[in-house]
Amino acid sequence: MRILALHGSTVSDYRSGREEVLPALPSAVTVGSYDGLHVGHRKIISAVVDQARERHLRSVVVTFKPHPRLVLDKSSSCPVRLLTTLEEKIRHLDSMGVDLLLVVRFDHEFASRSSGSFIREVLVGMLGARQVVVGYDHGFGHDRSGSGATLQTLGAECGFGVDVVGEVLVGGEPVSSTRIRKLLLEAKLEEANACLGAPYPVSGTVVEGRKLGRQIGFPTVNLHPSHPCKLLPARGVYIAKTSIEGREWRAMMNIGIRPTVSSGEDVTVEAHILGWTGDLYGKELSFTLLEYVRDERRFASIGELQSQLEEDKKRVELYP
Repeated sequence: MRILALHGSTVSDYRSGREEVLPALPSAVTVGSYDGLHVGHRKIISAVVDQARERHLRSVVVTFKPHPRLVLDKSSSCPVRLLTTLEEKIRHLDSMGVDLLLVVRFDHEFASRSSGSFIREVLVGMLGARQVVVGYDHGFGHDRSGSGATLQTLGAECGFGVDVVGEVLVGGEPVSSTRIRKLLLEAKLEEANACLGAPYPVSGTVVEGRKLGRQIGFPTVNLHPSHPCKLLPARGVYIAKTSIEGREWRAMMNIGIRPTVSSGEDVTVEAHILGWTGDLYGKELSFTLLEYVRDERRFASIGELQSQLEEDKKRVELYP
């Protein structure tokens, strides 16, 4: 999958920053923040890929960096808690067979653009859109004024077709990023993962901790999340997995304040990777959460904590 960045009218390679030429090849295109890349999003993107293959078009996903709400909503430093960082989205999209990902720099100047100018200049002029696929609740452009009806009108004018994909239900309820955030904060990981269509990811850089886990027989990697607004699910212990040096490893992850060994209120993310003994400081790791084991609680002694950790470890070992 080719990944390009768009800032203003300048197109560049997303990784190197080198300016690139973006040929307006006939394309099937979708546009959205796609936070979480849940099953509803996947249905849209699969439709783009399928239509591109059937009609010999290029499949294109247009997304934004940063998330629009982080720019437009100044009510707090994190007005939205992200389900996926851009790197996590890139991994998913690459596995879905997308040809081109265009990452648009979202700022106030871009936000002021009308939906019509965005469609004409970017989707048609830059990308050569012949088919545009969106969700049933899609909105874009200034104040999200662009809708499926807007697309239909402009499609007739600019020469592209429009496909509006209906909502997806899980457990009889519509899937949305808002619903998934709520489920994760309520420790309903199984339902959240069903809505996502994949285990929830937590990625970051391995940093040095206090090495307390090593002292009690459970050495951990301490993870500094990749984005300050990444949503961390409910405090507690999780069964997780990660990939290191091309091999998959099981882990038990704790998200919380470690009340037995710490008096602070800062939430930490740490994982005991079963069988791993190497040095991971400074490395980027991505964990996926498979099962919620238990809530975080204060134990009366270190010995009691160790006993519980042994039980937790057995759960991880027995996970199918």
